Amino acid sequence: MRSIYLFLLSLVLIPVTTAQGDVLTLPTVTPVKHGTKLPVRGMSMQQVIKQFGQPLTKLPTIGDPPISRWNYKHYSVYFEGPYVIHSVHDKR
Repeated sequence: MRSIYLFLLSLVLIPVTTAQGDVLTLPTVTPVKHGTKLPVRGMSMQQVIKQFGQPLTKLPTIGDPPISRWNYKHYSVYFEGPYVIHSVHDKR
């Protein structure tokens, strides 16, 4: 009988908690359609130069594996070794 009272007492003493959370509203981003063709993944540096010309700047290679970046007028091309891994339009 005593154990039942202790059990009921413990239920009464347990604080009731409520779940709380914040709602994070993010602005809707619409993808911008650019008319510029970009180098695609897997292209070699030579193919990029042949198709898109010399970049305005070539940043030094860093890291292992070696990652380098070439900057063109409105976009940048990222290379891992001699191959394109990503091309992005510059923020306007």
